[in-house]
Amino acid sequence: MPVRLDFAAAEFEERFQAYLDMGRGESEEVDTIVAEIIGRVVAEGDDALIRYTAEFDRLILAPQQLRIGADEIGIAKASCCPDIVAAIDLAASRIEAFHGHQRPTGYAYEDGLGNRLGLRWTAVAAAGLYVPGGLAAYPSSVLMNAIPAKIAGVPRLVMVVPTPDGVLNPAVLVAADRAGVDEIYRIGGAQAVAALAYGTATIRPVDVIVGPGNAFVAAAKRMVFGRVGIDSIAGPSEILVVSDGQSNPDWIAIDLLSQAEHDRGARSILVTDDPAFADKVFEAVQRELTRLPRADIAGASWRDHGAIITVPSLDEAPALVDRIAPEHLELAVADPAVLAERVRNAGAIFLGRHTPEAVGDYVAGPNHVLPTSGAARYASGLGVLDFMKRTTMIRCESRGLAAIGPAACILARAEGLEAHARSVSVRLGPGTS
Repeated sequence: MPVRLDFAAAEFEERFQAYLDMGRGESEEVDTIVAEIIGRVVAEGDDALIRYTAEFDRLILAPQQLRIGADEIGIAKASCCPDIVAAIDLAASRIEAFHGHQRPTGYAYEDGLGNRLGLRWTAVAAAGLYVPGGLAAYPSSVLMNAIPAKIAGVPRLVMVVPTPDGVLNPAVLVAADRAGVDEIYRIGGAQAVAALAYGTATIRPVDVIVGPGNAFVAAAKRMVFGRVGIDSIAGPSEILVVSDGQSNPDWIAIDLLSQAEHDRGARSILVTDDPAFADKVFEAVQRELTRLPRADIAGASWRDHGAIITVPSLDEAPALVDRIAPEHLELAVADPAVLAERVRNAGAIFLGRHTPEAVGDYVAGPNHVLPTSGAARYASGLGVLDFMKRTTMIRCESRGLAAIGPAACILARAEGLEAHARSVSVRLGPGTS
């Protein structure tokens, strides 16, 4: 059963902290397995990819079959339900519109001494996108990861997606085509991450890897970080709903389950100031679990990681939210904007009773790749800037260097770096050492 916590109870702090510290399916064996896979891909390239694809996806490939060609994409587009194609296009258009506002501009100025200073933004040369396959086939994930990269101006976008038993959801290929993905490979798991980071004879390496995956994918991204950039280390999904007693309990129940159905380790939390409403939501969750197709997953998540927290007043909610730092935060209250102003830590905030988290997963426009496991304390959702880098620009003229150079020499010598000091002083003219 989900944890039931009462803010007013004497043992609340101890039990709440224990809930926050509770593990959600981490395995100590994963890192060892992933390290071996990465090592094999680095050493053996395509041969390792082919062997692991046969082992894990039950699919025998030749090197030339690793890449999904234009003919397969065309077949997928022709076979995909027109309603799905239209929905993908609508979602893509809205994601493009939102992320278009994120593209930054550089700046340049003169400091008054003749020195020119500035900053420019450039996109990375290549980005890799990991897309889950098999049961977890998410065209929405393709759009959310690929579109910001394209808006950033990334010239080469590479997608990897596992195809267990050779099966691939055509909607994934339709989404990739709509988002402008340049290359698609039918590989997955840690071996795909390794191929993106180190390259093989068939797959050229990239500069940044983004996208969700299982524990093996997350571990692989962590291990290749430094050789490439990554978006984040994604953990199981999370939703925290803050609601007063005026919301429809059936709505709140299905909102909680919308994340629970992702993963047995997902975390769904209700915070409310109405104990009777909390009971109604609990009962509604139990009813919904009798008819959800993924009830086994959602039920395990709710049973093992769910929580219902009652507070004397919703004034107590923001502090709890900030300690949880949830991936998704729904504020199903009369005046959500006021409450949102008091929240510091959340990946995305959904305001009001008619804004379910699920709309953000697909068609609202903001990105659904968000920080998990408390990372919203210091991290943000995926965006255009994740595919760009800043370069500062400095141009000194003789007058400007004469004005600031002596201070540079003083600081360099204070740090014991004489070559630094002399590289400035030799340009300052006679009498400067």
